[in-house]
Parts: sequence; C-alpha cells; structure tokens
Amino acid sequence: MKPAIANSELAIMELLWENDCLTARQIREKLYPDAKKSQHGTVQKLLQRLEEKGYIVRDDSEFIQRFKARVLRLEYVGAQLESLTSKLTSGSIAPLITHLVEQRKISVTEIEQIQAILEAYKGEEESHE
Repeated sequence: MKPAIANSELAIMELLWENDCLTARQIREKLYPDAKKSQHGTVQKLLQRLEEKGYIVRDDSEFIQRFKARVLRLEYVGAQLESLTSKLTSGSIAPLITHLVEQRKISVTEIEQIQAILEAYKGEEESHE
C-alpha cells in the first residue's frame, strides 16, 4: 500500500485527475490563482513528494516537464475506503453504507447503482457455484 496523501498533495492529485497532464506552472496557477508571492517552491516540493510516493509520473521528454497521475482516482478512493473500514469497523463496509443511507448521504440514483452492482455480483457468484 502506498503512503498516505496529505491534503495539499491531494489538491494536486485532483487537478491531475481532472486534467490528465499539467506542467508545474499550470498546477501553481490553478492552486494559487491570486497568490501575492510565487508558490513555485511549494508546488515543486509537493510534486516531488507525490512522485516519491508513486502517485504521479514526470514526463521530461520535452523542454517543459509535465506531470500525470500514475494512480487512478477510483484506485485511490478504494484504498482509502479499505483502510478506513479496517480501522473503524474491522473491515466491514456494512456500517459505513448503513450510516450513509440513514444520514441521506446517498441518493436514490446511487442506491439503484449499488443495487445493480450487487445483483450483477450475486449473479456471477451463483454461476460459479
């Protein structure tokens, strides 16, 4: 499992997930559009940490370096959910889903999507028996 991502690093990951590939300057301009002083060093340090952790890849085949997410958003979310459920509920996701449904954090559309996924999974399991 990869090391955790800090909130400041997650902001960069969000940009890369949304934009596919960006330069450090583009990231800096999106993160700090109204900055009074340059945030170049901050962005470079965050990019370096994300690269060291294995979350991004640097493309330096051109004059200007570009950065791209190495980990898909869904992969990261899944790993974080597994870690959270392991810590809080001994690995059971049922309490999490129950809470989200009871607190009205999941829409009817999302519930229908989850039901379809569960039905498809159940059908696969039954066909393997």
